[in-house]
Amino acid sequence: MAAEKTVVEKLENLYNLQTIDSKLDELEILKGELPMEVSDLEDEIAGLNTRIGRLETQIKDMEGEMVQHEHNIAEAEGLLERYSKQMDNVKNNREYEALMKEQEMQRLEIQLSNKKINQIKRDLEAKNETIAAAQTRLETKNETLKVKKIELEKIIEKTEKEEQKLHKASEKARKNIEDRLLKSYDKIRKNYRNGLAVATVERNSCGGCFNRIPPQIQLEISQRKKIIACEHCGRVLVDDETAGIAVAEA
Repeated sequence: MAAEKTVVEKLENLYNLQTIDSKLDELEILKGELPMEVSDLEDEIAGLNTRIGRLETQIKDMEGEMVQHEHNIAEAEGLLERYSKQMDNVKNNREYEALMKEQEMQRLEIQLSNKKINQIKRDLEAKNETIAAAQTRLETKNETLKVKKIELEKIIEKTEKEEQKLHKASEKARKNIEDRLLKSYDKIRKNYRNGLAVATVERNSCGGCFNRIPPQIQLEISQRKKIIACEHCGRVLVDDETAGIAVAEA
């Protein structure tokens, strides 16, 4: 069974991990907002493609509906012609009235179908305009994405080896820290934008939140007998010796 690490070792291991992770954070800052911008653009492009596809399906359905109405008109016109011929051979008023009623129904059918065709034409025009606007926007987004990806790829190319090296070092450093401390470290890092979970004492203040640290607490930190967190921000505090910083001579 591995021997329990001393407080000094725990503090040194925590500060070492923080140093490595801070370098990784710097590489992420170098990338800036590009990864998020690329991801957002890809989501927008996927959304536009989905919308265009949905509109194209709707247009196809509407065109099919218009063909059906045109077929209904042709069929009604055929029936009108047939009923017109039958009018020449009616034998009584009852047959005449029945044919007149059928003709009126077919005329109404033609009128209704023409009305629906005109409405479909207007809807098609509107949807085609929407598709054209969406396609223009899609082209713009694709061009922007292309530029952003090239920018990001150039940065990644410059930093990839260093990033891989640091990730391996971070994984190795994490193995030297007990789970309880590691969970606390990760939690604190997530709480702050700069990812600083372990801070040095600078000018009698916490190097993370810059609040003043009482002399007695500073003394305890320098003694390295226990792990001490800043009472204001919760960051683990280490002295210059632990951090490997040369103390300037007074």
